[in-house]
Parts: sequence; structure tokens; C-alpha cells
Amino acid sequence: MIIIENTSDFNGQFHTIVTIGTFDGVHLGHKKIINKLIDSTKDNDFKTTILTFFPHPRMVLQQNTDLKLITTLDEKKDILEKAGLDQLVVYPFTKDFSRLTALQFVRDILVEQLHVKKVIIGYDHRFGRNRTATIKDLIEFGDLFNFEVEQISAEELNEVSISSTKIRNALHEGDIETANAFLGYSFMITGTVTRGKGLGKKIEFPTANLHVEEPYKLIPKNGVYVVESKMMNKTVYGMMNIGFNPTVNGTEKTIEVHFFDLNKDLYDQKIQVTLLKRLRDEKRFDSIDALKNQLNIDRENALSYVQKRSN
Repeated sequence: MIIIENTSDFNGQFHTIVTIGTFDGVHLGHKKIINKLIDSTKDNDFKTTILTFFPHPRMVLQQNTDLKLITTLDEKKDILEKAGLDQLVVYPFTKDFSRLTALQFVRDILVEQLHVKKVIIGYDHRFGRNRTATIKDLIEFGDLFNFEVEQISAEELNEVSISSTKIRNALHEGDIETANAFLGYSFMITGTVTRGKGLGKKIEFPTANLHVEEPYKLIPKNGVYVVESKMMNKTVYGMMNIGFNPTVNGTEKTIEVHFFDLNKDLYDQKIQVTLLKRLRDEKRFDSIDALKNQLNIDRENALSYVQKRSN
């Protein structure tokens, strides 16, 4: 898959079939659209293209928004690459861009830069300045500039009653299993391992402290989760705590992962963990020994879950 982020590189030499959206999470509903996009190229040489935007429009137009995204831009790229697309165009979303009229957007970007021959889009899609243009306008532009518009009907979209908002809400509530079911894969967190206070090592539960660079990345509800990660071509499992470590009077929110059966220095490495199940809320214990006893219980529960999952 070709990834284009520099606007000066947008002038491709081939015709495209395009779908447009933010695609946060690239969930099962998105994949239905992507599959339709790919199926539509079987009888022609059009390049399958997703046109997405970064930053998310709400982050630019609503400065005080508390919107957090399911996937970082890099995570989104990785997921879309596995989907079998030809091209991902990440268009920089700015206030100036938001002021483009519908005609300017279609003519200057879809037609002149992407050489579009077909657009597949939801029946309720709106675009252009103040999002005033509708699918009816897009069809008229298609007639004017010689490209086809295929609508995704309400019935088709409702077949997979999934939205990024529903997934975000599930993650905020710690309902990781519902979120994963809607996504069609396990929610991931990507970050760099940094040095912590070393408490985990002292109580025989060494942890990798994960620093997530992107401030807009959604971090699920505080608590303890079963996780897995790919390292050295091997799947490793562990448990992760998201929270403030109240037993030791922690003041900063941290993401700490204890991997089972892994004896490796991970400092400064970028790793990705996927969340499989939420075990419990974070809580304050009366002593370090009580915390250690609970961690042993958590480990047994996590290992039991992993064993059942692999059977």
C-alpha cells in the first residue's frame, strides 16, 4: 500500500476508486466499506484509495474538544495496509481546508489530484464548507466531472450497527470485550518503554512502563487487563495496570505491563500490546504484601483466561 501524506505527492498517474472518512478504529463497519471498495475494482484497473484526514476534523474545528481516538495515525496505517488497499491518502486537515467549497473539494482534490473515477460513500455523507453538500450534490458533480457515485444505503450500514463512538464508549467503560467485538480485532496501545520507580521488580512483578507519545490516543478505563504482544516472532502474554498506583500514593497516571515468562530488557523499545480482557478495577491496598497477594491472583486469573482462549 502506498501512503501519501505530502500534498505535493498527491498527483497520481492512475485512476482511482475512492472512499472518504476518518476511519477511526477501522472497525467492522469500516471494513464492510473497504471490502466493497476492493470488490468494485475487479473489472477495471482503478486503484483502491482511502482519503482520510489528520488531525481529526473535530480537533481542529473544536479547540476545546476532549475527543480521544481509538487508533493513532500509525496504528491506522498498519491496519489499513493489512486490508489490501492500493493507496492511503492522509490529507492534512486545517481550518483553511475546512473552508473549501464542495466544488473546490471535488474538483481540486478528487478530480485533479486523485483522478477519481468512482466514489463509494454512505448515503448520509456530507462535505464541503460547513458540511452543507450532500450525496445528491456529489452525484451531480459526478455527472459534471465524469465519475460514478455508489451510495451505501442505510440498510447496508445498519447491517453492521457499529460506530467509532460506540467503541470509544465501551473503552471508556472498560468493556474491552465489546470494543474488540466491534473492532474485529483486539484494541491496541503502542508506546515506548521507559524507566519507572522499580517497585514492580522489588515485589517480583517487574513491569514495562509504557509511554504513549500521542496525547489524543484513547486510554481505556483504569484497571487491570490481560494483554498480549508480539516480540521476536513470538506471542507473549501478560497483565497490564492502567492507573495511579494508589497503594504507593502514586500521583501520575501510568500504563505498566508485567509480561509472563519474559526475561528481556525492553527499555527504550517501542512495543505494542493488545488488550484481551479486563480483570478488575484498580484499588488501594492496605499494604504492599496485600498488593502482592492480589497480583498473584491476577496472574492466575490471566493465565487461566489465556489457556481457555487458546483451547
